[in-house]
Amino acid sequence: MEIARAAAGLFVSRGLKATRAEDIALAAGIAPRTFYRYFATKEEAVAPLYAAGAQRWAEAVREAPAELTVPEALEHAVRYTLVPGRGVSAASWEWVRTLIRLAGTSPALGKVWAEVCHTSEATLAQVLTERTAASSRTPASENTSESTEAVSEAISDVTSGAAADATSAPEPSSAPTPASAPTPAPAPPSAATAALTPAPDNVASPYQRFTAAVAGAAVRVAVESWAVTDSPPTGRQGPAELALRNLRALRGFAWEETSAEEP
Repeated sequence: MEIARAAAGLFVSRGLKATRAEDIALAAGIAPRTFYRYFATKEEAVAPLYAAGAQRWAEAVREAPAELTVPEALEHAVRYTLVPGRGVSAASWEWVRTLIRLAGTSPALGKVWAEVCHTSEATLAQVLTERTAASSRTPASENTSESTEAVSEAISDVTSGAAADATSAPEPSSAPTPASAPTPAPAPPSAATAALTPAPDNVASPYQRFTAAVAGAAVRVAVESWAVTDSPPTGRQGPAELALRNLRALRGFAWEETSAEEP
């Protein structure tokens, strides 16, 4: 994360074009060969910052009170992470603004931003799946096979480890991003495997992945829309209010799949 912070600082102060990978290595106190051990390009160096912000938002959705509905949990997470002084300080939001603006002008940095956003959707899909499973679990659903329980425990271990890594990152290192972190969602089983073994409750279905993409877009567009303006990070034109407005526009959207319909 030290390398990522050094890269962000140079991008903000010097600009992307004027910053070389060697400059980032020097600022981080490492050799250039060490930099290239972790990152292929200078643009990739800020990916951990984008991802840490995404992980914070996904964790806030996960930790929202259990009695909240999915849209309420999403709004709760927005208030917790996108309001300056809670998830990210007001000063750090200016870093966020610059980094997202640069992603809009640099194809290489834009690719990094897009990849983090895509991965974050997979993480959010898993979080939403966990919330749905927790709210609908019955005694019968707990009588799963030992193999299914093992898969569920493995997924839980990966998720917990990613959360611990993200929460240890100091400020101003976290650019808030839509919906999630670098940990990809577990790959769905093959058709043959699915026919033999019940799918774990916390593996996202196609519809849950779709709802995560919708929620992620609502927040991503809000942050990107704010970043291209000179509006302060608070108030009606701040990222939190814009995100809440987008989420409220989705009222009536079916966040949970009610039935499996044939195409």
